[in-house]
Amino acid sequence: MLLLRRTLFALPLLLAAAGAQAAATVGQPAPEITLKDTTGKTVRLSDFKGKHVVLEWTNPGCPFVRKHYDSGNMPATQKDAAGKDVVWLAVNSTEKASGDYLEPAKLSSWLKERQSVPTAILMDEEGTAGRAYGARTTPHMYIVNPQGQLIYAGGIDSIASAKIDDIPRATNYVKTGLAEALAGKPLTAATTRPYGCSIKYKDPA
Repeated sequence: MLLLRRTLFALPLLLAAAGAQAAATVGQPAPEITLKDTTGKTVRLSDFKGKHVVLEWTNPGCPFVRKHYDSGNMPATQKDAAGKDVVWLAVNSTEKASGDYLEPAKLSSWLKERQSVPTAILMDEEGTAGRAYGARTTPHMYIVNPQGQLIYAGGIDSIASAKIDDIPRATNYVKTGLAEALAGKPLTAATTRPYGCSIKYKDPA
C-alpha cells in the first residue's frame, strides 16, 4: 500500500516532467498545429510556411489578457505584425467545462469588439496544440520563422503585472523579436518568462 501511495504521489510529477520534455524548444522545428478556427475552417501552421508566424495563447477570462486587449496593446501589436506581412494565430486552449470558456462565435465577438486583427482564431478545447508547445499561461507567445523553426517563446513583454499603466514602461518582446527577425538578426531575447493566468486545460483521459 505504501509503495502504491508513493507511486500515485509521483505520477503527477512524472507526467509534468514528460510534458516539459515534449514542449517545443526554441531553435527546433515548431510542432505542427491543425485546428478549427472560429468559423469552422481547418487551419494548419504549415499553411503559412514561408512567413513569420506569431502564436498567441489567449483567454478573455484572464485579467492579464484583458490588460493587453482593453488597453489596445495586443491589437496594436497584431496590427504592427500584419503591416509586416506576419501571420498571427490566436489560440484558445480553455476546456469547454471551464467557466472561462467562450464558444467560437462569442470568442470572435469579444476579440472583434477590441479591434483585434489576428489572421485566425483557433479553438483548442482538447489542449492538443497547447500541450505540444508547452503553453502555460495566457498570454503565452511564440514566433515561428519562415522555415518553420521556433525562434521565440515567452511573455508578451517584460513587466509581469496586470496593470495597464505598466505597458508603456515594458519592452514588448514580440515587437522587438519580429523586428530583429525580419532584419535577419538573431533575437536578443529568444526565451523569456511568460506570465498570466494558468491555461485551463482539459484533464487527460
